[in-house]
Amino acid sequence: MSGNADPVWPEGVARHALDTVDSTNAYALSLMPGLTGPAWVIAGEQTAGRGRRGRPWSSPRGNFYGSLVMRPEGPPEMAALRSFIAALALYDACVGLTDLPGAFALKWPNDVLLNGGKLAGILLESGGAGGRVSHLIIGIGVNLIGAPPVEAVEPGAVTPVSLLAETGLRITPERFLTHLAAAFAVWEARFQAEGFAPIRAAWLDRAARRGERIRARTGTAERHGIFETIDDSGALVLNIDGRREAIPAAEVFF
Repeated sequence: MSGNADPVWPEGVARHALDTVDSTNAYALSLMPGLTGPAWVIAGEQTAGRGRRGRPWSSPRGNFYGSLVMRPEGPPEMAALRSFIAALALYDACVGLTDLPGAFALKWPNDVLLNGGKLAGILLESGGAGGRVSHLIIGIGVNLIGAPPVEAVEPGAVTPVSLLAETGLRITPERFLTHLAAAFAVWEARFQAEGFAPIRAAWLDRAARRGERIRARTGTAERHGIFETIDDSGALVLNIDGRREAIPAAEVFF
């Protein structure tokens, strides 16, 4: 394990630690009326956690369940780019706690891989009106000590793994949050100062299967191609038989 001291909690960011909650995203939303700055919510256990497309998210005690709620500046498309900030923060937190940079990779659009298996997922939810985002909630789940069984995931999906089983390291959710919140604050500050370009470049440096053939599924349609890059909007860019195609939303299979 890394011998470095844990980072300092970011200034101006609140922290709410709960024992049990239906979902950290739902609790984060309830904080909106009195929100004066970004706030993290962490729970020991979720009773109604969910992932992408409303899927249930397995929530055994000891794993990480957290959400960040904030009032983002800028249009909705800028708010959505924070999924990449969250992914980079997760990567940095994992590397900072394990000293294993080569073991982790980022899978478009919103997963973190460890030794090729799914370690963490990100779920963005937002609200607003008139072309403005009034609030953004970034929900994050990390398999610190346990992962769902293979039969619980969709055929062809990346196999879930846990940090404990893959590295032998037992990290508490509270300690993980300290690393995650600090890393998110660093990347968010860079996003505010420099825009998406450095975020995009850093994400691509850590991307899984770049330059390889993958498949992207949108509804009932499936596209097969070479994963070339992500564009300035965060869309996946595939080379399909020599033709480049940008895919703004899809599920990716290797």
